[in-house]
Amino acid sequence: MQLGVIGLGRMGQIVVDRVLDAGHDVVAFDLSAEATAAAAEAGAEPADSVDDLYERLSEGEHGEPSNRTGSGATREDDNGGDDGARIWLMVPAGDPVDATLDELEPHLTGDDVVVDGGNSYFEDSVRRAEATAAAYLDCGTSGGPAGAELGFSLMVGGPEWAYEELTPVFDAVATGPDGHDRMGPAGSGHYVKMVHNGVEYALMQTYGEGFELLHHGRYDLDLEAVARTWNNGAVIRSWLLELCEEAFREEGNDLGDVADRIEGGSTGTWTVQEALEQEVPVPLIYQALAERFDSREERFGRRLASRLRYGFGRHEVPRTGE
Repeated sequence: MQLGVIGLGRMGQIVVDRVLDAGHDVVAFDLSAEATAAAAEAGAEPADSVDDLYERLSEGEHGEPSNRTGSGATREDDNGGDDGARIWLMVPAGDPVDATLDELEPHLTGDDVVVDGGNSYFEDSVRRAEATAAAYLDCGTSGGPAGAELGFSLMVGGPEWAYEELTPVFDAVATGPDGHDRMGPAGSGHYVKMVHNGVEYALMQTYGEGFELLHHGRYDLDLEAVARTWNNGAVIRSWLLELCEEAFREEGNDLGDVADRIEGGSTGTWTVQEALEQEVPVPLIYQALAERFDSREERFGRRLASRLRYGFGRHEVPRTGE
């Protein structure tokens, strides 16, 4: 299969690498010429622009122009054509997604499939699916840079035929066939990812509070040793707990100069807003979100949560004095 990838940051480059490793062809573009060159060095065909990427995809695997004639082409909702372009967007959520779609829109037909693999708000994904000529798949992506080796967890929403068409690519990008599934119609993939992130907030908050008590408690404890012991057979073992162990090993028992400030908050806010609208109580997720907004007074638990964000997503860690 031939896949176009737009957006070659950390996550986009992982998509390119894993798709190439699975034996598929990739056409790649990024606003950064250096990022595009890196994808080309990995084996992708570089494109000079969004328009150029689409034209290269339209030539097909044999260099023959396809019979697609522009956005006026139509298809039945349940079955797309065999000659459509398959394009994966890995650009930042919000305006960059809409800007990229605006560039693609003059070319897209009903035979094409566009995957939004970013962290978009689910209602934006519904709007885009309704407005875009192509079949639109909203793909919640979890796993962070560790996905380069292990693969991602993919939560996909959109037309079933488009999901099935892209299954070989999802198999390559995910941990395997069990690492992805179609959640439902448009918006459902990013909806599930939104709630996933709310759960992530609460888990990080829980580990932070537990280790804060140990840090200030009765005994002079080696917190790396505690985390390592818990990770070997304890009920609360997890990847996040492994990242706690990593944080104490690399930053020290007192977390060094990691600042008591936790960035982020958009997906947690969306989760709490949806919970209020649906009248579903989510006190742990709400409290974790509130802790992020309140991260002004010194708290050990929040410092650990900040370092955990680096562990799973390589997000920048605020440091004291910055």
